[in-house]
Amino acid sequence: MSASPIRLLLQNLDEGYRTAAWHGPNLRGALRGITAREAAWRPRPGRHSIWEIAVHAAYWKYAVRRRLTGEKRGSFAISGSNWFPPPDRATDEAWKADLALLEREHRLLRRAVAALAPSRLLERSKGSRQQNARLVMGIAAHDVYHAGQIQLLKVLHRERGL
Repeated sequence: MSASPIRLLLQNLDEGYRTAAWHGPNLRGALRGITAREAAWRPRPGRHSIWEIAVHAAYWKYAVRRRLTGEKRGSFAISGSNWFPPPDRATDEAWKADLALLEREHRLLRRAVAALAPSRLLERSKGSRQQNARLVMGIAAHDVYHAGQIQLLKVLHRERGL
């Protein structure tokens, strides 16, 4: 059985974000059922919240897509880059909107990877020192890494009875 490199990258991307994987919860699974209050909670000052991690993941999906497609910088839905504080009022509506942003950025990234010519996988994209294939594998690993952080934050939050 042989699979195209693009198909393998898409499978890796999906396992890190949404489909069943051998490693346990993916990013979307780790975020399932979290309330706005839980998402905004910090284990202590200066540490990131689940909310911040979710928007951070959306931003980096956007950044990788932009590098793959050559899009201009500055078109992310929220002003800034990398880490974004949760809104002053952590409402369920705002939390759902940011989860929808993450979902949308995943779909757009997936579409960009699917459209990538296999001949471009070993190219370095504009604005990156990494090859395109490595960017895609990296963003999948990024999702899994942050899924693990979220799982730990959920345990800490619940152990503290908050």
